[in-house]
Amino acid sequence: MDEKATIVEVNNHSVVVESQVKSTCSQCQQVDNCGSGLVAKALPQQKLRVEIVTQEQFTVGEQVIISIPEQAMLAVAWQVYLSPVIGLMLGAGLGQLLLLNGTISHELPTIMMGFAGGYAGFKWAKARLDNNPKQQALVPTIKQRLISTLATPIS
Repeated sequence: MDEKATIVEVNNHSVVVESQVKSTCSQCQQVDNCGSGLVAKALPQQKLRVEIVTQEQFTVGEQVIISIPEQAMLAVAWQVYLSPVIGLMLGAGLGQLLLLNGTISHELPTIMMGFAGGYAGFKWAKARLDNNPKQQALVPTIKQRLISTLATPIS
């Protein structure tokens, strides 16, 4: 996964890059007719700042391509999004089973168990990511330096 970024700060063995966070809603042809597109246009564009350790020399304002391995990003996305959903379904399923058995007499505990399962799934995914030795794969690296060319008019 590659992204264009601008170097905003240079330190001894690292640089701070800034990238524009893009909404996919602004890319669609239906952007003017869609509620999500209108919301994306109304909200201010956010900038992402990240420090990258590098031995190369850069200057402030230089454009680079930063990269995170797509396989690592997909593995994290899988855990972060799916774990709470599975926890929610398991919690709600257990609550429904208890409701059908007559152990509980109202649907509110079933709903609360669903929320608790979703929260437990979130906490499990967070703990798993925090203790994952492969987390180093998620650190962005500078893949390429973009060469700035100034266009000169041809007479």
